[in-house]
Amino acid sequence: MTDKFIIRFVAGVTIFVIAVVIILNRHLIPGPATPPAFTPYLPLLNAVLNGTCTVLLLTSLYFIKRGNVTMHKRLNITTFCLSSIFLVSYILFHYLMQSDTHYGDADGNGVVSADELAAVGSLRTIYFTILVPHIVLAAGVLPLILLSFNSGLQLQVAKHKKLVRWTFPLWLFVTITGVIVYLMIKPYYHF
Repeated sequence: MTDKFIIRFVAGVTIFVIAVVIILNRHLIPGPATPPAFTPYLPLLNAVLNGTCTVLLLTSLYFIKRGNVTMHKRLNITTFCLSSIFLVSYILFHYLMQSDTHYGDADGNGVVSADELAAVGSLRTIYFTILVPHIVLAAGVLPLILLSFNSGLQLQVAKHKKLVRWTFPLWLFVTITGVIVYLMIKPYYHF
């Protein structure tokens, strides 16, 4: 496969994934009237997958720093697979769950009242300070992950190293903040 094909493929996958996430977050595709019983467990699954990917990324770094390319490759393939499962689970959750969760909405009416806002205070600001870069970087790191993964599998070591300088810290940030966002929003889930 040529570099041109890979770049077009990665761009296509990235645009498709971002479009699907936006469409589902805007509820432009109606999901089922009653979500399946497993739906409320998907955010926890996503947090577990993100946390696991954090550990795997750090372990992968440990092994490559010690020259163990085989273990590094295995861990990265596992991380890539778990991140792919996360993406499917995330999309599935937003398709099945047609209501939004708002930080600070303690009574679950979909609106954060002045009293609720006062109760959460600066934590809401901290939440959004973490959430916004998490969302932006989650979208932005996807093509880097795909390109890094491809260059690693193709044993294009120099190219892989250049890409991973950016991919690794961004992917790590996204996985860590994914867990933090879940822990912060969890008290406001009403399903």
